[in-house]
Amino acid sequence: MNVAFFLARHFYKTPGSGKRISGTTLHIATAGVAAGLAVMIISVCVVLGFKNEIRSKVIGFGAHIEVINTQSLANPQAFPLTDGAGLARLAGTTPGVRHVQRFATATGLLKTADSFRGISLKGIAAEYDTAFIASYLVEGQMPHFSADTASNRIVVSRQQADALGLKVGDRVYAYFFDRTIKTRRFEVAAIYQTNLTQFDKALVLTDLKTVTALNGWSADQVGGLEVQVDDYDRVDDINAALAQTVKQTTDSVGSTCSAFTVESLYPNIFDWLSLLDVNVWIILLLMVCVAGVTMVSGLLILILERTSTIGLLKAMGATNAMVRHTFIHLSVFIIVRGLIWGNVIGLGLVGVQAAFGIVKLDPVNYYVESVPVLLNGWLILGLNVGTLLVTTLALVGPSFLISRIQPAKAIRFD
Repeated sequence: MNVAFFLARHFYKTPGSGKRISGTTLHIATAGVAAGLAVMIISVCVVLGFKNEIRSKVIGFGAHIEVINTQSLANPQAFPLTDGAGLARLAGTTPGVRHVQRFATATGLLKTADSFRGISLKGIAAEYDTAFIASYLVEGQMPHFSADTASNRIVVSRQQADALGLKVGDRVYAYFFDRTIKTRRFEVAAIYQTNLTQFDKALVLTDLKTVTALNGWSADQVGGLEVQVDDYDRVDDINAALAQTVKQTTDSVGSTCSAFTVESLYPNIFDWLSLLDVNVWIILLLMVCVAGVTMVSGLLILILERTSTIGLLKAMGATNAMVRHTFIHLSVFIIVRGLIWGNVIGLGLVGVQAAFGIVKLDPVNYYVESVPVLLNGWLILGLNVGTLLVTTLALVGPSFLISRIQPAKAIRFD
């Protein structure tokens, strides 16, 4: 057995040779490492959960990629794509594309006797994936929408319903302004609530047929295509391939189209989410520093307490390197114990929050009702390995203090 490892294990099991201070030092050092790792685990899981929750909501309102008329980019007016069904079939042939759905939008007003509210009316067809909205319904049931018939039914948000005093089954007038004023009377079929204010305050769902008629478009024209992909990590590559495919097409009126990722369409939201990564890196740096400083302090205390033992080992022929390795091994034992407790505390708190949502948030400011968490096994492993390496390397410099201890003086050290 390695002598340094054997001695380190002995010192770890019998701290202080009867003195209480070494045991206290071990506990403080262990607590420092455990607290640092627990905070890092919680921070990473919360940020991952928050980013995943917000990203999922933004994508749920649309898709990973949108194909739209290039004229719509620098113009508040929506320009249609002709032969939407044919273009949807073409987009569906791109490798990595899972689903393609048509949509169209029109801006207008919902008005009751007492109030009115600006809306973005989104028309969807039968192939539209409504699972996301359906999962956030708080009243009513998701109606069947079509590109061929107008049901005159709408799905509004809780925010809109409260502002206008609407409930399921109520009828409400909508006004749309283009060259003339167009009026439609809708029935509220369902109410949703996602707490993502940017969408909840304006988005209303109805039939694709209704919106294309309001825009004065023909039956084969749509506002665009929403494309869902198999792997979000490859969305940029799939978008590039899809853009290359659709750019080669020109519709019957000479319009061209292109593809854009959800991140490019909503840069303010995703830039804000990216800023959270900076906060995480700052927290990780601070917590690693806390763990490192705690371990360095603990090592120095252990060296001072074991000065006479160090002198005795040197007098018996032990080299400085062997003694240094002994105390580094001892420190690693402490770090590993701290990592174990850090994982227990951090993962335990994350698990409790995931199961019960104990810590609540104001959805008006944070878009979610409770702190979301998401576990990533590889990141947790990386935090453990990184903490172990950084704190161990931080001990190398202070361990050279052992080489300055002289056996003759150390043996008499009290």
